Amino acid sequence: MSDPPKPTMRAASAGSLLIATILLCAGIGLGIGALAGAPVPFLLAGLFVGPVLGVLAVRSRFRDL
Repeated sequence: MSDPPKPTMRAASAGSLLIATILLCAGIGLGIGALAGAPVPFLLAGLFVGPVLGVLAVRSRFRDL
């Protein structure tokens, strides 16, 4: 028969997950960089890794979006 309606705001949730992952990776990079004495390079590395992991997280969570 007919499929049940999908919940609304799924795109907003996916975007929030992506941004949260980017910020988390940047924060982890900054923290490791502060411990290692080079915060800026590790922050930038976190900012490059964050979008990749964020897209993978969104893709695994919202496969049908």
